[in-house]
Amino acid sequence: MLAHRLEFAPEQDSEIFASVPAAAAVFLLRGADAGSEPYVSKTANLRRRLVRLLGRTDERTRRLNLRERVSSIEYTLTGSDFESGFLLYKVQRATFPQTYSARLRLRLAPLVKLHLENEYPRASITTRLGRLSGGSLYYGPFASRAAAEKFVNDSLDFFKMRRCVDDLHPDPAFPGCIYSEMKMCLAPCFKGCTDEQYASEVARVQAYFETRGQSLARELAAERDQASASLEFENAAAAHAHLEKLTPVLSQLPEVVHRLDRLSGLIIQRSAAQNAVALFPVQACAIAGPLPFAVQPTAEQAAKSQSMESRVQEALAPFAPHCDLSTVERMEHLAILRRWYYRSGRAGEIFFADEKGVLPMRRVVRGIGRVFHGERPDAGPPAAGVAYESLQRENHHEEKR
Repeated sequence: MLAHRLEFAPEQDSEIFASVPAAAAVFLLRGADAGSEPYVSKTANLRRRLVRLLGRTDERTRRLNLRERVSSIEYTLTGSDFESGFLLYKVQRATFPQTYSARLRLRLAPLVKLHLENEYPRASITTRLGRLSGGSLYYGPFASRAAAEKFVNDSLDFFKMRRCVDDLHPDPAFPGCIYSEMKMCLAPCFKGCTDEQYASEVARVQAYFETRGQSLARELAAERDQASASLEFENAAAAHAHLEKLTPVLSQLPEVVHRLDRLSGLIIQRSAAQNAVALFPVQACAIAGPLPFAVQPTAEQAAKSQSMESRVQEALAPFAPHCDLSTVERMEHLAILRRWYYRSGRAGEIFFADEKGVLPMRRVVRGIGRVFHGERPDAGPPAAGVAYESLQRENHHEEKR
């Protein structure tokens, strides 16, 4: 999994240290004893880190030193913190299959789950991802559980889908709840609506989540315009007020939040290779890569006058969706994506495909140029109006490690 391997001998440490690049890397140290536990980590300067771990040291120091225990060094150079973190995850998962999650301190991403398999569907917040081909739909990832709950609660105020968590057995004698009394629920619990009416309302909620609120915005705008054309000015004003109330709710929704089985995009990072960037395709919660992409075309590509857009598409063509990933692996990839996306001052860029799975190639090409030249993205923060405090503490602890 790691690209380079060196045999380590304490009497040749100077030559070994000199041969190792002073660059960012993920590395693994193996002991002479095959039964001993390897040491796996990432670093911003591999040579300095190896000197600290394997160099000569004062006998009185309490600093960790593995000089007399290590027999080999394995490493791969990385071009960005995202690449280091993703590669470290893969190495840890392969090396410590029972404990890698605790070692990496992975925090699963909060998601919105639409329980369509229920006879009377409802929405809930979860961190557990089920089968993407199952009866339920998942939307995310959100920065925190509080952010997901606020978005869902504010959104459901525009609909009359139930918010209770019980499995319903409709009974006309049931008194209902506060939401039915406030006319904020169709009350299927006591047959306040037909099954067809409730299914229609659930379909509206599903369309709202899948269009990032635009279905409801179009619905309210059409209602306002129709009422205005019919000179029903009170109804038009009410529809306009609802539309204005919807705007701050949709501003809570980060760009990364999608229906997860349709989450498709491309992460662009700096590369350890010269004259290149690293591409990480994202498909249905699965991250692939890194794929080194040469910014300057080869002589053959230049002779064919091949555009940057076509070169990117050609490079991404071999990357098929990860159909073989388990649900747990998809949850972990999503946790890695969430940790990077919501990081303050994150490095690199991400671009999302449209509903047909087509990437915005012109924006991708401009993004490759910005990442290659070390320029900041021209977009704003990941989302407005969402609390990131808990996630920033998590990222701070990760950076300290």
